[in-house]
Amino acid sequence: MLLFFAMLFLATAIAGFCAFVIFWPLSLVHLRDRHPDLRGHIGDFSFLNPTALSWLLLGRYREVRDRSFTGLATPARVALLVIIGGLLAAGLLWLVSILFPALGRV
Repeated sequence: MLLFFAMLFLATAIAGFCAFVIFWPLSLVHLRDRHPDLRGHIGDFSFLNPTALSWLLLGRYREVRDRSFTGLATPARVALLVIIGGLLAAGLLWLVSILFPALGRV
């Protein structure tokens, strides 16, 4: 049962990844086209740049006063949080199933 829920959390993380792959590149293209001065804040290759991802996770993208951009960046942030949460929950349940094998048989 624990591994079943771990697989469900992994599926949730995969769904979050699909949403992230849609919204984050759209956000970056919008930034590139309409706010080129922000390129110094997030770097050149921003898709998997840790600086850009922390900028997104911490919500500093709200400093950009562009509703079109925040409308794209907010779902990307939610998707990134879903990825992290799903992977952490799946890993925790997998670890519990390894450490306490009797719980997995219930």
